[in-house]
Amino acid sequence: MKAKNTTSEHPNGSSPGNASDPEAVSGVEEASGPAKWKVIGPGLVVAATGVGAADMVATLVAGSQFGYGLLWAVIVGVILKIVLVEGAGRFSLATGKTIFEGWRSLGRWTTWYFGPYIIIWGFVYGATAMSSAALPLAALFPGVNLTVWSVIMGLAGFAMVWFGRYAIFEKITAVLVGIMFITVVGLAIIAVPNVPDMLTGLIPIIPEGGVIYTLALAGGVGGTITLAAYGYWLREKGWHTPKWMRVMRIDNSMAYVMTGIFVIAMLIVGAEVVRAAGVSISADDKGLLDLADVLKARYGEVVGIGFLVGFWAASFSSIIGVWNGVSLMFADFWGHMRKKPGGHPDTLTGGKYFKFYVLWLTFPPMLLFILGKPIGLILAYGVLGSLFMPFLAITLLGLLNGKKIPKEWANKLHTNIALAITALLFIILGVQQLYSALAPLWGG
Repeated sequence: MKAKNTTSEHPNGSSPGNASDPEAVSGVEEASGPAKWKVIGPGLVVAATGVGAADMVATLVAGSQFGYGLLWAVIVGVILKIVLVEGAGRFSLATGKTIFEGWRSLGRWTTWYFGPYIIIWGFVYGATAMSSAALPLAALFPGVNLTVWSVIMGLAGFAMVWFGRYAIFEKITAVLVGIMFITVVGLAIIAVPNVPDMLTGLIPIIPEGGVIYTLALAGGVGGTITLAAYGYWLREKGWHTPKWMRVMRIDNSMAYVMTGIFVIAMLIVGAEVVRAAGVSISADDKGLLDLADVLKARYGEVVGIGFLVGFWAASFSSIIGVWNGVSLMFADFWGHMRKKPGGHPDTLTGGKYFKFYVLWLTFPPMLLFILGKPIGLILAYGVLGSLFMPFLAITLLGLLNGKKIPKEWANKLHTNIALAITALLFIILGVQQLYSALAPLWGG
């Protein structure tokens, strides 16, 4: 038997952070009997949202330059994301608190970082996400301007999140994941991977000139602020007490195994198609348009068009995922800033703080289509963004040990080691990204 997937307005002002009172959590009535896992769950949503066009390009370029040499890094990356997202989910289920409530318990410094980050990040990411989803549509329908498609994508994402409930959003995401998966994995099968070379790629060796790509694949693919949104999506799903711990772990693991298969498929395409064609592709989202041209030349128009549809599905799933999940994070953050009680209607899906951030993600970023991207804003975005994954990894270490979490659900030694390795990797990757973000200041 499963819990009802509904959300109430907490008329008694009770906090969804009260794990001892399961029926008070998000107004979801706790069902009797064992909690059952479903194929489609919050894990699929967080994984699909995290893998966008930029991740596809990074994997494609790595495959075209190093073949299967970094396959092991992709697998390491999947394991790291499972560890991180499981940690975020475990904290929420074990304590009944949101991840932001956990961060606040670590000190005010977390709020001073997260507040500016979520505002600046949302403004710049909104424009980036809309443009990314518009690129394949502009290629499919060249008669319509790219900016027009960008606006249409933003409005479509806005409408789905503004008017839709979580259950609908989850189903739409599942459809988009299906399109992504069939398109890209099907393409990898057509490309006929070299299995012996793939097995060699499981040996952890960093090829010459491959340090940055190794870090990007191990730490960057499928990793964004939406990892921290997992606990909010658990609440929306109705998974809200320790009873759902095993279900959450299965959900998270299966979702990132699917992500791993998807990313490996992109690596195969890079190694077997782009490398064989002897072409170089752009390092930004336009690299996927370059790939579409290569596919049309090698396999025909149908395959090239099919890939563009998959490209669009990956990009649009990131739009609706961010518009929903990060808006929930902002609503929780701002509700605490306004001293609202936990679970206040203003801080939940459809509440005024949630709707404000959906508006913030959609309309102000459209100004960047006209004004371009101001260097100061881009620098701030790059600096704050480079620090987020280290921030998440380090704060999870603080939250999953000691008195922050019931002893039963606290980290074991092996989990602490895994999280410490994850934190170290993200610190190294963050420093590298920070250096890149600040490069314009010294003419780099």
